[in-house]
Amino acid sequence: MMRYLMFSAALFCGAVSIAHAADTVTVQRPVPYADGALVAGAVKRECKLTEQLPDFVREYARENHTEVSFAPQVDATTPGRVLVMEIVDASSDGNAFIGHHKSTTVRGKLYQDGKEIGDFTGRRNSMGGAFGGFKGSCSVLGRTVKALGKDIAQWLVQPAKGSQLGDLE
Repeated sequence: MMRYLMFSAALFCGAVSIAHAADTVTVQRPVPYADGALVAGAVKRECKLTEQLPDFVREYARENHTEVSFAPQVDATTPGRVLVMEIVDASSDGNAFIGHHKSTTVRGKLYQDGKEIGDFTGRRNSMGGAFGGFKGSCSVLGRTVKALGKDIAQWLVQPAKGSQLGDLE
């Protein structure tokens, strides 16, 4: 009887760890800017979009019972479930005095053991929200990657090919 209980417990623990592994996604942190992305040098130097984006994806993914782990570099050949993202555009027009007109565009592909199982392009625009006149450019761009992080985390629940997220929907 004791052997049966130990065997059952081992099977249960194995099933739990397999289920947990299926809900874990590895994401590169920092997320790179795409080759050829026309992003102002000041945005690249002063704003932390490349770190904020994966942080927000992880924060919102937890709400959907998906665990996100970070790696310094990922690609299609990385084992397991891997989300490869790049920032395609970060536009920072306007300012606190004339009004903010900011947007960030992200492209991503989700792989499972080297096989692509979904891809998306997401964009979020912001004019600064409440009290936008008191916010700096990086703060407003941060709002766009926060919204994208939530969009991407929701997409991870049911990934599909050719998805349009955020303001592109």
